[in-house]
Amino acid sequence: MSQAPEYTGPDLSHYPGGESLYRLRHSAAHVLATAVLDLFPDVKVAGGPPVDNGFYYDFAKATPFTPEDLEKIEARMREIVAEDQAFEYAEVSKEQAAKIWANEKYKLHFLSVIPEGAKVTTYLNGKFLDLCRGPHVASTGALKSFKLTHVAGAYWLGSEKNEMLQRIYGTAFATPEEMTEHLARIEEALKRDHRRLGKELDLFSIHEEVGAGLVHWHPKLAMVRHVLEGFWKDEHLKAGYDLVYTPHISSEKLYEISGHLQNYADIMYSPMTIDEQAYRVKPMNCPNHIMIYKSRKHSYRELPVRFAELGTVYRYERSGVLHGMERVRGFTQDDSHIFCTPDQLQSEIEGVLKLMDLLLTTCGYQYSCYLATRPFEKYLGSDEEWEFATNALKQALEARGLPYEIDEGGGAFYAPKIDVKLKDALGREWQCPTVQVDLNLPKRFGVYYTGPDGQDHEVIMLHRALYGSLERFVGIFIEHTGGEFPVWVAPTQALIIPVHPKAFDYANATADMFKAAGIRVEIDTRDEKLGAKIRDGEMQKVPYLVVVGPRDAEAGTCAPRRKGQGDLGTMPREAVIERITEEIRTRAH
Repeated sequence: MSQAPEYTGPDLSHYPGGESLYRLRHSAAHVLATAVLDLFPDVKVAGGPPVDNGFYYDFAKATPFTPEDLEKIEARMREIVAEDQAFEYAEVSKEQAAKIWANEKYKLHFLSVIPEGAKVTTYLNGKFLDLCRGPHVASTGALKSFKLTHVAGAYWLGSEKNEMLQRIYGTAFATPEEMTEHLARIEEALKRDHRRLGKELDLFSIHEEVGAGLVHWHPKLAMVRHVLEGFWKDEHLKAGYDLVYTPHISSEKLYEISGHLQNYADIMYSPMTIDEQAYRVKPMNCPNHIMIYKSRKHSYRELPVRFAELGTVYRYERSGVLHGMERVRGFTQDDSHIFCTPDQLQSEIEGVLKLMDLLLTTCGYQYSCYLATRPFEKYLGSDEEWEFATNALKQALEARGLPYEIDEGGGAFYAPKIDVKLKDALGREWQCPTVQVDLNLPKRFGVYYTGPDGQDHEVIMLHRALYGSLERFVGIFIEHTGGEFPVWVAPTQALIIPVHPKAFDYANATADMFKAAGIRVEIDTRDEKLGAKIRDGEMQKVPYLVVVGPRDAEAGTCAPRRKGQGDLGTMPREAVIERITEEIRTRAH
């Protein structure tokens, strides 16, 4: 055993919190495994890396870990920390390692994927020896603030074909204050979980009888979707896009040409036979948009051509990764494809980024951009084409004044791209919009335009989705807002609450005034006390509660309450209408 050499593994500078926090959490994962083996000697260990918000370790155990088990494990971890066990580094041969872990099939797998000639390294703390490349803190005593959070199932190597392991999650921070802040964020995230709010607010449902990953939009959330779609369509029409609609199924021939059948069969659903021809439900919209473009010839004078569709697609996702509305099997992409000349590419990307900024900032998001470049291996197109496309994306970002990070080798095999991550109210990042230059499909389909020389020239094709998918975007939006949608999006913008049956007629007349002004309004005529009606309206997160009584009927007034602000005092109905319509007009958030 010896002190570990200076770490030379993958760059950890992009890990949230940097290398020091990575070391801390990696060490905490080892302490977790040490504690589990101390308490449950028959358990088999797999692996345990740091993740963005903490760490985990996978175990094979005949019976499930219980909440009481987690308490015992965490208590044992604290004893191990108090013992201040050193993390001792060693190098061994593959043959030695195979003997050490001869009865540990999971460790033998990790050993098998270490390249020939590479160092095989281990770390020992207490009695626990792990196959590991590090890095770690010097000793367990450095772990001052950690907590185990939950247990979940995890397929070995992420494949449903393999056995299910038990994954214990935890988190660790350098200081107790950071830990307290993080745990508060977790608690807030649980309150904002879109699956929880979906039930509480009657927004959506997913039914086993229908199928996993297939979302049913209830009336309230359907209205949210309608508003977001309307905003999307209006702004696309202003930006010079043409709306199109394409079929939900297509002949397999289309996907043979596009290459999706050869390269993406694992995410496509089984074919159906129609007139002895195989058809598939569509996994993406781009081949159909190409067919519309190819239905006639196009001159360079007509370009760019911009097609936009809210197109529903279907892709197979493993059941283990399905997650409410945020990871589904049927979803609607706000898909657009732009066909342009090489000279137009940069300005078209700039236009996409401008439109994207409008959509995202109007919904209250900040965002970060990542320029994903050519993969290190296996890519289509020439180096010159990749350089041209990558430069166009880069120059468009810079022209729009958008800061970005380079994701080296992160491009698709057919194109470089800009990936955009939204930052929600809790500071979490979500991948949604993407902008891609396609160097593949124009060649496969023979997509041309007639140039000034009268000859055919291959068109430049740009893929882009700005919401990403409506299911994912709206699921994230529910969590971002905590279900308190901005007035312009809210399914019910105002709830009229009469304090007495004698005010019902006035409440109905008030509602008619609100409706005439374009406000989505409901009336609560239940036989309940005023306090209960106000409480229920607030629980349903209606932005405006408008209380009216017999005296208001005589004076033409009402008493509005604004969510988050409380009672606004008595005022004329017209003043409330003006206030609400101004929030709708400006799309305030």
